[in-house]
Amino acid sequence: MLAGYARVSTQEQTLHLQQDALKKAGCERVFTDTISGASQERKGLQEALTFMREGDTLVVWKLDRLGRSLKHLIETVNALSARGIGFRSLTEQIDTTTPGGKLIFHVFGALAEFERDLIRERTHAGLVAARARGRQGGRPQKLDEKQVQVLKRLYADKSNSIQDILKAMSISRGTLYRYVKPDADLR
Repeated sequence: MLAGYARVSTQEQTLHLQQDALKKAGCERVFTDTISGASQERKGLQEALTFMREGDTLVVWKLDRLGRSLKHLIETVNALSARGIGFRSLTEQIDTTTPGGKLIFHVFGALAEFERDLIRERTHAGLVAARARGRQGGRPQKLDEKQVQVLKRLYADKSNSIQDILKAMSISRGTLYRYVKPDADLR
């Protein structure tokens, strides 16, 4: 059985184009979502995945309708494959129920993995080069050494309330405790 999945990102967009293409391709049932592709929780997709049985094929109008990223797309299609479910994309003409379609999809997967490895390698090399020049990564410190000393003195003086210290130093409670790390003092 062919089952379709269509998704648009906003209420202003319509599903008509995708639904028509999926029906024309022979989909007996079409599941839909109106939600950003970046969203983890897509009810229509979950319904489609639950509905699908071994031997069925999930059809989408375009690859980007199914996956949030190439990595997510590959994971989803591999999960379908593990359950004996095929995958078809109408626009890209990929059909994992055929040997050629499987090959194309695996080439996509290999390219995505290669790209991730290159990014990881470049990031690591950039960090090493920055450290060699004395640069430190991460978020800059909120307070300099002089301000930390003032903060510690204010905190040590029990006549100062936490709220007064926070207001005087223009910091959050989390920042205060990051610098003073009180043992059991729960004022």
